[in-house]
Amino acid sequence: MNFVAPKTVLFDLDGTLADTVPLIVATFQRTVSQALGWEPTLAQCKEWIGRSLTETFTTLAPEVADELTARYLEWNLANHQAYVRPFDGVGALIGGLRASGRPFGVVTSKRHASALVSLECVGLTGQIPLLVTEEDTATHKPSPEPLLHALNQMGADAADAVYVGDAIVDMQAARAAGVRGIGVTWGAASAEELRAAEPTAVVHSVGELQTLLGL
Repeated sequence: MNFVAPKTVLFDLDGTLADTVPLIVATFQRTVSQALGWEPTLAQCKEWIGRSLTETFTTLAPEVADELTARYLEWNLANHQAYVRPFDGVGALIGGLRASGRPFGVVTSKRHASALVSLECVGLTGQIPLLVTEEDTATHKPSPEPLLHALNQMGADAADAVYVGDAIVDMQAARAAGVRGIGVTWGAASAEELRAAEPTAVVHSVGELQTLLGL
């Protein structure tokens, strides 16, 4: 594949830079079970990953969406240390980007406070120059708005950027923003699911991602 290394790199957070999927699944299952009396499947929980909590719970149960969000955030924040782990090689990946001088950042549907805790758990506190979270835009992935907001903050062009993510909505947002999408297979979606969303590339290891990024 003829892949030109990008000038600007944007990352998703959950399932991409931080191994948070087990925590997210456990939190969704606990929250929905306690509030609504049924437990979502693993597949259902993974489909919600990458979307904002507000959108997910408003779609699921609009009459109690605020309660679900509050329950989710309380338990999720309290259990980060027990569940969240770094992915092998991500620290070196971020270090390489910092050394390269290329602009990069994280665009996530997480709330700002949750994103900071996740970054702390994987040793990336203070290492991410730009962090775009749910509070920063009116719409969220798969809308292109969060990615376009990040690019605007950086003064970067979509044509020269990539978005690296593990979820289908990540690839959909990248396409909508005119950004090349790179799907990673160590998070929520399988390689087949990611390819169906038509990314520019799919990678299976952090080392493979580093090569694509020219690091």
